[in-house]
Amino acid sequence: MKKITINDLMKWKKEGRKFATSTAYDASFSSLFESQSMPLLLVGDSLGMVLQGKNDTLAVTVDEIAYHTRCVRAGSPNCLLMADMPFMSYSTPEQACMNAATLMQAGANMVKLEGSDWLVDTVRMLTERAVPVCAHLGLTPQSVNIFGGYKVQGRDQKNADKMVRDALALQDAGAQIILLECVPAELAQRITEALDVPVIGIGAGNVTDGQILVMHDMFGISANYMPKFSKNFLEETGDMRKAVAKYIADVESGAFPDDAHTIA
Repeated sequence: MKKITINDLMKWKKEGRKFATSTAYDASFSSLFESQSMPLLLVGDSLGMVLQGKNDTLAVTVDEIAYHTRCVRAGSPNCLLMADMPFMSYSTPEQACMNAATLMQAGANMVKLEGSDWLVDTVRMLTERAVPVCAHLGLTPQSVNIFGGYKVQGRDQKNADKMVRDALALQDAGAQIILLECVPAELAQRITEALDVPVIGIGAGNVTDGQILVMHDMFGISANYMPKFSKNFLEETGDMRKAVAKYIADVESGAFPDDAHTIA
């Protein structure tokens, strides 16, 4: 696989070409993903749940994300690699810069932050200092205690309109990817069409430019539960490499997610 950059994703958006991505946490699986030409990987703070067995992502540290980023980069030298900024690691722009530097030096090409328009100054400072940013909107798992659980976001008109404004503000501040989690497909389509940068969805229908799954969900081995929007591709194929290839092909064709894996 040739080296993937943000320019490739921007080109694909203009061409209407959909792309798949997955979380990854170690060299073995990231190598598997790259062998099947997965263009984009995320070292997610989801590791707190799927690797550490916790009920949420809040205890994950910057050092843990950096460790797993080094592992993933070792197995996948050519993918575009995002790394999550953990809970309270970017409460100020200055703190965000220091912690993002750690993740970029570990091998990330981009950091991902959860939040809305309050992140504008942080995104601007990071991008001015050569740190590309993916901004995560919708269900932001680090806000689980504010939301009172893992709930669909943007169902009502007021919150939907605000999410559109937030996405535009974050793009204007320099965010190069927007990730939408657990939002109605109609809202995801509004945001995808309004933005010039690629939009990645999870639980947001098949209208976004890209899709992401937690790798444990893709293989049906998550310790807690399978979200409605996830699909066990290993059960369908019986082989991990074939499962990854099937996931990528179904995303690129628009077959996944279908209605059964879409939030109304």
